[in-house]
Amino acid sequence: MQISDLTHLHTTKHAGKVVLITGGSSGIGLATAKRVAREGAIVFITGRRQTELDKAKADIGHGVTTFQGDVAVAADLDRIFAAIKNMHGRLDILFANAGGGEFAVLGTITEAQVDKYFGINVKGTLFTVQKSLPLMGKGSAIVVTGSIAGNQGTPAFSVYAATKAALRSFVRTWASDLKDRDIRVNLIAPGVVVTPAYKSELGMSDQDIEQYLTDVVNRIPLGRVASADEMAKAMSFLASDDASYITGAELVVDGGMTQI
Repeated sequence: MQISDLTHLHTTKHAGKVVLITGGSSGIGLATAKRVAREGAIVFITGRRQTELDKAKADIGHGVTTFQGDVAVAADLDRIFAAIKNMHGRLDILFANAGGGEFAVLGTITEAQVDKYFGINVKGTLFTVQKSLPLMGKGSAIVVTGSIAGNQGTPAFSVYAATKAALRSFVRTWASDLKDRDIRVNLIAPGVVVTPAYKSELGMSDQDIEQYLTDVVNRIPLGRVASADEMAKAMSFLASDDASYITGAELVVDGGMTQI
């Protein structure tokens, strides 16, 4: 096989597929948008901050369409899916990626924190998926972004971890709910990936991040943290025809951190 043939395969993996990525303006969502755009998809991304969406659009290229909106707000979701319906009449792949979290030790957790992150991560994901279904036909795919935190007991991270554990449960049930429609639903559980959320959501300084990475790398068999594109490659795989016999699964992409 010649290099030109390999390039053709790379750019046609998702050729013509209509794809929505929530939380697509930074981090893993942005990396996934860039990857599937290169693989031939028609890409839509959402985000809460228009300035970040504008930067992401310029970064992704390939004619990506952006929607400013919050997945925790039903009216925003309705507006987004109505626009996709009007433009293309269908949705082939959904990456339900939007989410967030912050550190809070038990005893200091507030009701507002619980409402915020269950609203974004759990309610937001649930209704993103539910509202996408009228546009999704046979052979469509849904990929939900979970976290290894959902399977661990990381200190001061209980609310976030619980939301991600809920998503793992959702994916199992949704795979059953959608089996007669031939819509696959899977979850990716990323390991350590340094994204802008470390600062914007978790409130970590550069020094905090550097110290954390020094500590955590020793617990990762591959001896390094992941890039956002390594998560994007796994998400692209789960959404592709290469994963046609995979549903209800959790794909852990953590360099072996939680596996040994």
